[in-house]
Amino acid sequence: MKIASVEAFPTSFPVPEGGGVALGVGRAVKRDAVVVKVTTEDGIVGWGESHHGRAHTAVAALLQTTLTRLVKGMDATDVVGVWNRIYRGQLASHGMGAGCALAMSGLDMALWDIRAKAAGWPLYKLLGGAARAVPAYAGGVALGYQPPEELVEEARPHLGAGYRALKLRIGDTVQNDTARMEAVRRAFGAEVDILADANTAYSLADVRRVMPVMDELQMGWLEEPFPPHDHRAYREARSYGRTPLAVGENHFTRYEFAPLLEADSIGIWQPDLSKCGGLTEALRIAAMASAHKIQVHPHSSMTGLNQAATIHFLCAIDNAGYFEADVSRGNLFRDALVSEPWRIDATGCVRPNEAPGIGVDVDEDWLRAHPAIEGPGYV
Repeated sequence: MKIASVEAFPTSFPVPEGGGVALGVGRAVKRDAVVVKVTTEDGIVGWGESHHGRAHTAVAALLQTTLTRLVKGMDATDVVGVWNRIYRGQLASHGMGAGCALAMSGLDMALWDIRAKAAGWPLYKLLGGAARAVPAYAGGVALGYQPPEELVEEARPHLGAGYRALKLRIGDTVQNDTARMEAVRRAFGAEVDILADANTAYSLADVRRVMPVMDELQMGWLEEPFPPHDHRAYREARSYGRTPLAVGENHFTRYEFAPLLEADSIGIWQPDLSKCGGLTEALRIAAMASAHKIQVHPHSSMTGLNQAATIHFLCAIDNAGYFEADVSRGNLFRDALVSEPWRIDATGCVRPNEAPGIGVDVDEDWLRAHPAIEGPGYV
């Protein structure tokens, strides 16, 4: 079952004017992704997603050229061998680093889709897991900067749909962020798990001020207050309060997660299957975290491919945390590109798809009708 072809599709759709949510990284003006299609010599097709990395055409070009030439003709079931070939030939030395990790992630995901389809099993079963209810939080990019009362009203229907946890976007100002967190806690009480993502927009002084408030509100975690490489800031911030610090969506491969153990400052790990080096690498990262009793709450956004694959992954690891359910309005990558990737139930949980592979169908006509839009995704 050899790899016959690898195709990479950089794809975009614009966010309607005025519809972009304000985040710590800016206001969204479009959404980008890279969809990967791998076909074997005997005609099995696997699909995966590489995160765009704010450079979706570059990630796609790396996939379509260098990575394809490295892996074409290899056994599609040899995910470890393919990963090692790419690591030696591109990532370990003189390569694009993070860009390579993004590119190989989608390729690896597609190979796991092929493996499970060849076996006739849903992906979770091939991974050694079992179908189960996975708790989800309402995330994505919907809950952004706005007056506290409007934020409460935006959150209300998600809780009405069954979610028992939600994630707020902070990183505006400490005063505004505090008002929003307090309003949501007052409105919905202690039974709702409230998480917060600063999108790298805080300073150490900001965290020193906000952490006591988060502790009092019993927040579930503070996600990425600083850029991922700012290890000193994370070590310092750990002493500011009890709320766990969460990172991982911008850490690439197990080699970037390993130092987190040495620093002992991060309580929550959040690898992204479309960024960290793929499902093969995410399993290694989860195993490393498990040995230290660290929960894994994967980052998941953009397309339904990554979202559906993440649920399978969570069903197959012993330290699984929340599934990040993208509840953003108008995400065509979730609603039009693929068949239904997941569905929330009345208990706030999702379950893995039961069809062979990742379990979603890709609309290639829609994909080809939505080519890449160049330029920054946030302004």
